Amino acid sequence: MAVLVTGATGFIAQWVLHYLLKENYQVIGTVRSQEKGEKLHRQFGSPSNLSFEIVKDISDSEAFEPLFKKRGKEIEIVLHTASPFHFNTSNYEKDLLIPAVNGTKGILNAIKQYGDVKKVVVTSSYAAIADFAKTTDGSAVLTEKDWNSATWEGCQTDPVNAYCASKKFAEEAAWTFARENKTSLTTINPVFVFGPQKFDEDVTPQLNTSNEIINGLLHSKPGDKIEPDYHSVYVDVRDVARAHLVAFQKELSGERLGLSEGRFCSQQILDILNEKFPQLNISKGPEPGKEDTRPAALFDNSRSKGLLGFRFIGLEQSVYDTVAQVLKKEGKL
Repeated sequence: MAVLVTGATGFIAQWVLHYLLKENYQVIGTVRSQEKGEKLHRQFGSPSNLSFEIVKDISDSEAFEPLFKKRGKEIEIVLHTASPFHFNTSNYEKDLLIPAVNGTKGILNAIKQYGDVKKVVVTSSYAAIADFAKTTDGSAVLTEKDWNSATWEGCQTDPVNAYCASKKFAEEAAWTFARENKTSLTTINPVFVFGPQKFDEDVTPQLNTSNEIINGLLHSKPGDKIEPDYHSVYVDVRDVARAHLVAFQKELSGERLGLSEGRFCSQQILDILNEKFPQLNISKGPEPGKEDTRPAALFDNSRSKGLLGFRFIGLEQSVYDTVAQVLKKEGKL
């Protein structure tokens, strides 16, 4: 029996594939084109237990049906990681809300019609949990039980709000489906995801949305102000990927797994860069070495950490591995 990973070329998904193949699972990945599938297969060393199916547009509610008609009886586990994560749009419904919701509904309906799936894991986000107003409230405590308060109409003011809402609506659709169809569902709700690309050759001048926070600071110049100045929470991509496996290997049906290893701010990242890579001539930031004292909500994900049972990667290691890979690609290391 096989594990299906949707959006297999994604930042998180490639690491999910890595851990699945390491444990000798039969893996089917969905990709948007034959070329993307062939490239990824080559990158993993052309293993016999990795195959691909083309799903061109997840916003099409029937996009996954041909796949499940063809291979549904093979698939026992579904890890649905495919969903848009970018802020480069002004058509929020078309580019963020509808693809996220339709992609989730579409794959669940295809499973129901044609599949024999035992467990489903959906990659959601901390964005589905937290309201921006609460994240800067030093007295607030958020847990995996919380939901943001976004509405479909109210969220379409800017791409960040629309993205956060898309994660909420897609995840709500998944839980509704699971209740109505008695499906074993677990969601993964990570905060900002840092860490290296699975393959060095995939490092590009612009990285995925979360890593661009680090990349922007890495390419700063002495005296630069920190803009934007991030104060948020992080987790490493390798821990997010491992959580997808634990989610179906353990009996974690019905759980939302909140993934965070703690807070970070832009100054902290600059301090790590300047300490670990002293050859770089970059900004020192406004207050080198000073701890972040800005008020912020606590994301208490102790329940999720207990369920997962493994130690998370710290900020210094995550930033170092991300940056070392970029510098290597740029010929500076």
